[in-house]
Amino acid sequence: MPRPLLLAFGLAYGLVTGLVTGPVTGLNLGLGGLPASAQPMQPSLEAGGDRLTVEQARAAANRILEAMQSRDPNRRFSQFSEQLRAISSPSMVASTMRSQPQLLSWTLLSVRGGLNSTTVEASLQTSAGPRDLFMVLNSKGELDGYHLDLTDEQATKVASDFVTALSGGHFITARSYLSLPLQEELTPGVLQAKWQQLQRYTGTFVRVGRAVAAEHNEDSQLVLVNTEFNRISDTLFVVLNQNNEIVSVDFPQDPIRPR
Repeated sequence: MPRPLLLAFGLAYGLVTGLVTGPVTGLNLGLGGLPASAQPMQPSLEAGGDRLTVEQARAAANRILEAMQSRDPNRRFSQFSEQLRAISSPSMVASTMRSQPQLLSWTLLSVRGGLNSTTVEASLQTSAGPRDLFMVLNSKGELDGYHLDLTDEQATKVASDFVTALSGGHFITARSYLSLPLQEELTPGVLQAKWQQLQRYTGTFVRVGRAVAAEHNEDSQLVLVNTEFNRISDTLFVVLNQNNEIVSVDFPQDPIRPR
């Protein structure tokens, strides 16, 4: 009997690159760089429909970064979009903030407008060093998603941190490890549903094991993350692009049951 669909998304990328060679099932999502519609916004652009002006986007981004710097979880939570608030809480925000470095200062860079969102890039100075942040804003100027530039991190750490966030119920943080195009397809609620669906088959999550770098080419890296549940142990296939953005995740079809 074929294994039921567990957690599979972004497989189109894995199959094209040839990094996912085993049997896979489930949802295929088209991936690539930023959507063609996400072109740099001009300062003269007027807000219309679901888009912000450059000035509105920059003002919203500054408010979000000020909340991050203040480390006030209630203030931070209030700036989330409706879909993020539905999957989070001020206490979860406070927990996430405790694990993050202190934000010291920032400089806003590019502003890019899409069909239904606006992406603002910022260069951050933190207590752990410089970091680049991409914030996705909705038409109200609320935070609808984000992505930190982790190009200089080890791919195995990025993949392991993603699974750790997922298993801990921090679906907003887990989503931030995905490429922005994949984030458009996978809301935090979708990630939560897939994780719950997985555990109906595997049993309750126990721990994240070793992450091992496997196949790679000039564009992609496959990382295998061992994950233990109370009924089986399984290996999560995580494919990252050259910027360490996750573009594909899948569980193989033959789980190993613990002795």
